[in-house]
Amino acid sequence: MDTRTQLARLGLFDAKVPRYTSYPTAPHFAGDVGPESYARWIEALPQDGEISLYLHVPFCRRLCWFCACRTQGTSTLAPVEAYVETLKAELALLRRHLPRGVTLSRLHWGGGTPTLLSPDMMKSLIDAVRETADFSEGAEFSVEIDPNEIDGARLDVLAAGGMNRASIGVQDFDPEIQETIGRPQGYEITRKAVDLIRDRGVASLNADILFGLPHQSQARITETVQKLLSFSPDRVALYGYAHVPWMAKRQQMIPSDALPTPTERLDLFETAQRLFKWDGYEEIGIDHFAQPSDGLAIAKKTGKLRRNFQGYTDDTAAALIGVGASSISRFPQGFAQNAPATSAHTTAIRAGKFSTSRGHTFKGQDLLRSRLIEMVMCDFRIDAEEILRDFDISREALFAMIEKARAEFDNLLVVTEEGLFIPPAVRPLTRIVARAFDAYDLSKAGHSSAI
Repeated sequence: MDTRTQLARLGLFDAKVPRYTSYPTAPHFAGDVGPESYARWIEALPQDGEISLYLHVPFCRRLCWFCACRTQGTSTLAPVEAYVETLKAELALLRRHLPRGVTLSRLHWGGGTPTLLSPDMMKSLIDAVRETADFSEGAEFSVEIDPNEIDGARLDVLAAGGMNRASIGVQDFDPEIQETIGRPQGYEITRKAVDLIRDRGVASLNADILFGLPHQSQARITETVQKLLSFSPDRVALYGYAHVPWMAKRQQMIPSDALPTPTERLDLFETAQRLFKWDGYEEIGIDHFAQPSDGLAIAKKTGKLRRNFQGYTDDTAAALIGVGASSISRFPQGFAQNAPATSAHTTAIRAGKFSTSRGHTFKGQDLLRSRLIEMVMCDFRIDAEEILRDFDISREALFAMIEKARAEFDNLLVVTEEGLFIPPAVRPLTRIVARAFDAYDLSKAGHSSAI
């Protein structure tokens, strides 16, 4: 019996599991973390240390049906302009609590559609960031760019402000699939955006595509990947489409009977995977690919690959601070999330306080299990020596946890004295391996398919 057949017989292809961009995952956040604890965590950061900063812009000109992010549509720039003023006020509040000498190792603008901002709004927001903290040497400033919502004037401001990595969403180039998911975006429009980005000397380019979309076939994803490769992106995220219409109501517009089965999803992933590897890309974790010179590929080789809310990263900053409605921050003490509704977030900031509405303070084995899960997701292995060195756990207790994971996979995982190893044939189900180290109740969270 081959490995795929064995995994299918175990029923693992149909499992619903977290993406593990945090541990515990966001559904387990509670109201015991508020503005006061959030402020204390900021003030406890080391002087002259580094942080990452994420700015969330929830507005979109149109709402794509496939998207499960927290976004809102707008036909005018008036609410966007008001929101930018809120972001600037939040940055000023953050500046008052940051210890002396803190610098930015990473700055990322996400959404939503950050490129919906006018050039003047972009300039004022960049100025506000620079007033909050200086960039570290070698800092990375990345922006999510919608090819349908960008022009030379906006890119001029971003490039002048220090943007050195751009991220474009492709999803799929097939017209029927685009129509079905509510995301019209032709190849030529995307090509023009890439040219505009490169013309301004932006050094690095990310691209996102999806597998598991309605009407997607191996032939169609092959064509999309080949077109995407014509842009020579530095790194690509190959995400599995998460069909969660009970959470994202707009996904009810997508016909569920047009979606591929779990086995077909795996075929789609492996088709794209082969194409990227044939083109010389390094495989990074479960769903990223990078050119050998890219920071993620280097981090993988040196054992420094990490995982956060943006996915895989080579950032080693002590904290990730999220600015804007619904943004999540991670500190050594735990997680904190801003009020998800733009109105509630704005009300709090205008009153001169953070909008933190929930979070999680690390306790018990949280940090141990977080590192175990991160090792599984990043390295496809658990290094027992590192865990025993850095955490208060006995060898017997650690290997009891490892054996529990192996048992769930009918001994398809490799266990030695050095720890746990996930063979290549099992790696598409790595999120399920990670679940074996999750001590929280996942039965009510409504997670997406493991494949």
